[in-house]
Amino acid sequence: MSFGDPNNPYGQQPPQGQPGYPQGQPGYPQQAPQGVPQQYGYPQQTPPPPYGAYPPAGMPGMPGAGMPPLAHWGQRVGAYLLDFLITIVPLYVLVGIGQGMSDDPDDVSPLGLIGLLYTIGMVIFQLVKEGSTGQTIGKKVLGISLLREADGRTLGFGMALVRKLAHFLDSAACYVGWLWPLWDDKKQTFADKVCSTVVIQVNKG
Repeated sequence: MSFGDPNNPYGQQPPQGQPGYPQGQPGYPQQAPQGVPQQYGYPQQTPPPPYGAYPPAGMPGMPGAGMPPLAHWGQRVGAYLLDFLITIVPLYVLVGIGQGMSDDPDDVSPLGLIGLLYTIGMVIFQLVKEGSTGQTIGKKVLGISLLREADGRTLGFGMALVRKLAHFLDSAACYVGWLWPLWDDKKQTFADKVCSTVVIQVNKG
């Protein structure tokens, strides 16, 4: 006569789904096999968004959905003018002072050379800042930032330089490219479309 399992003298089956039992044995919890839809009782997990991507709709603490608000045309023009003034005006001022102090207006004065070096250095500095943070001095003051359209990352120095050169397209077509953000859905210039970039609104700082 068989009395069953000596380790289970009462003949009871182990409870289903109790923690602490090894998986893969009858009567114990199983992991959901891959590809089984949710209606069969297996919880589905939503993978996190890629690092640096725009926040999806409904993410806690992030109002709105997808891409942040785009910068309007006035903000972009204001940032551009401010950057232009910071970069170019000191050059003209130093050249003018140098010519006024020189007997020969055709001579290149030391002040003119200083102004030229300043302008070159400021252009490089602005590109480095825009590529690494998305903001030049003007963009920072106006509260806007330049980012990749696909994932919201910054461009890096190389792509920031390529986009700056691509502004030639905005000027070539009778300057229409500079006005394109006024009616474009993504408020992009021709250079933005070529480089797949957008300019968004951010907190001023």
